[in-house]
Amino acid sequence: MKKKITAIFVAVCAALAIPLSLAGCTGGSDVVRINEVTHSVFYAPMYLAEALGYYEDEGFDVEFTNGGGADNTMAAVLSGSADVGFCGPEAALYIAIGGSSDSPKVFGQLTKRDGSFLVSRTAEPDFEWSDLDGKEILAGRKGGVPAMTFEYVIEELGVDAALNYDVDFNYMTAAFESGIADYCTMFEPTASDYEAEGKGYIVASVGAQSGEIPYTCFAAKQSYIDKNPEKIEGLLRAVTRATKFVIENDAATVAEYLIPYFDGTPADSIANSVQAYKDIDAWVTNMAMEEEAFTRLQDVIENSGELERRVGFDELILTETAQKVYEEVYK
Repeated sequence: MKKKITAIFVAVCAALAIPLSLAGCTGGSDVVRINEVTHSVFYAPMYLAEALGYYEDEGFDVEFTNGGGADNTMAAVLSGSADVGFCGPEAALYIAIGGSSDSPKVFGQLTKRDGSFLVSRTAEPDFEWSDLDGKEILAGRKGGVPAMTFEYVIEELGVDAALNYDVDFNYMTAAFESGIADYCTMFEPTASDYEAEGKGYIVASVGAQSGEIPYTCFAAKQSYIDKNPEKIEGLLRAVTRATKFVIENDAATVAEYLIPYFDGTPADSIANSVQAYKDIDAWVTNMAMEEEAFTRLQDVIENSGELERRVGFDELILTETAQKVYEEVYK
């Protein structure tokens, strides 16, 4: 576990060394700086909340930056270059285990399943998970929720496959295209674009097979939460409203609002991606994480040998504001 904490703090040091011109704006009182683990249609409600004017309704703007991995996202939060981190809750969990002062707290959950799709080099219309026996898969970095969820799936199914952890998250698709591994997990719209270009074939949804797990969440340092309760509540309200919009509208309607966030990706591809996530019931309606879900997350991490100790639910997870917002939006 110490190597996980070390990796995050090395990333913090790197973040602090980045010139301001590269690190992004410092942000004003009317801006919430969100560092996202990656950019994907999987996180559609977060972008829709801006496109639909919901953040503006709450009195602030948002500034998105791409961390390219949960360690980097958490490093941005710890260094102060981001106000809010949007990534797998395991990153905040590792910090809590390390006993850092002013450690980040998870205050809202957006996705409840793995958002990646398994891509093969060849068409496999009759794909079975047992087909992965003896094969190599690019499934994410060691200790990250994507990789751990994939490990959990294949172990539950008794599949004997080799997971390659050597490629950084942002370079997995390029590595796969260069010839590394037999399969690769990809988020949308990357997976659909890759297939449309004739480079590979989507054969399975990891999330559909893995079941529910707290997958991507919002986290911020306790000091930021204490100083900005109105922004925390406003962020949760805006995203909860946007999730409701996704659920109540067809994929094509949602896609029209997402086009500016995925430059160069056709509207029909975005719509297909939205539908793929709607089909697996990817998003929560109530962003207050449930204790049972947090327990399952720690089961998955423990299964991977990455958990030094269990963390109490109240030690890391805040639910009061998210619950209040849910009851208000869905009254």
